[in-house]
Amino acid sequence: MTEQPLDRVARVEHGFNRLFAEYFDTLGTTLDAPSFSRFTPDCLRLLRDLSLRGGKRMRVVLLHEAARLVTAEPVEGLDAAALSVELLQTHGLVHDDLIDDSATRRGGPTTYYAYRERFPGHPRAALGLTVLAGDLALALSLRVLLDAKVPLEMRQAMVEVQTRAAADTFVGQIVDLERDFADPLPDVEVLHDVADHKTARYSVLAPMRLGLLAAGAEPGAHEDELRRYARLVGICGQMRDDWLDLFGDEETMGKPAGGDIREGRRSYAVARLLSTVTGSERATVEAALGNPSCTPDTIAEIRAIGERNDVAALLEADMRRHADRARQVAEGWHGRWRAEAVDFFARVPVWSVDRTR
Repeated sequence: MTEQPLDRVARVEHGFNRLFAEYFDTLGTTLDAPSFSRFTPDCLRLLRDLSLRGGKRMRVVLLHEAARLVTAEPVEGLDAAALSVELLQTHGLVHDDLIDDSATRRGGPTTYYAYRERFPGHPRAALGLTVLAGDLALALSLRVLLDAKVPLEMRQAMVEVQTRAAADTFVGQIVDLERDFADPLPDVEVLHDVADHKTARYSVLAPMRLGLLAAGAEPGAHEDELRRYARLVGICGQMRDDWLDLFGDEETMGKPAGGDIREGRRSYAVARLLSTVTGSERATVEAALGNPSCTPDTIAEIRAIGERNDVAALLEADMRRHADRARQVAEGWHGRWRAEAVDFFARVPVWSVDRTR
């Protein structure tokens, strides 16, 4: 290969961060807002701050690598598609943090808490402005495609991809909340469907579709295997998130462990715990589940229960099985698409389960 995969990842990330900053720098002059409005520029500043504050940009990398499946030449329309992908992600972060009542994101205040600080005596205004900020990011993610300098037919196809991805993600958010009310515990297929709708379809499938479209390919001709690959990557990635939440290193992650326990979330790790342990150990987990005041010592005890009952090892084995199945799907693309990009997609599932944060 002429360039190592991780070097390409770093190059794409650096280039996109510059593009994203330039986009927000010009947005104030292109968005039609009344001249008297102070809240609109403030909203844009908050969206800019959240959007540029970290993030690995793997969705953008997948977009570029999907285009590289078809051609190594520069592809028109990738910049607009990348902006759309990350603006949709910003929308998701704003609303996720509101739903979860999260105070921090990427080392800074969430949009919701920033508005709460600005309007301490007006909680409904803070709530409403947060919702509207997320909605604006969603609208901008579609508008940037409508303004793209590509043929009309391609613009329409890209907008359709992102509109469907957004709708799937909203359904995923709904069933994610529904999952935590499930009685009895949700089975593994329910958890897989939540991961697919909430994460895989907009984080993996949509970027791949957009990259192929921009490169002149027709993703619909390969829909089944693209969906299968994206679903498997989404599942093993969500499993890794859930594993790290309970069994990861707090210092490496930069946040306390046990968030899913405190919030009462029936994650992969929590569901596996509750379906494995019995007696006093299960009672300990159930007593902590949904208790926001659950102490670090209790979380450490639950972590020890999980390790003692092989929950950590079993969940890791599950995620690696799904990663291997995703790798096999990608390797089946050899002979159809460019080998260098196919190899990249074959590596992605392994990277997703080897990460430490």
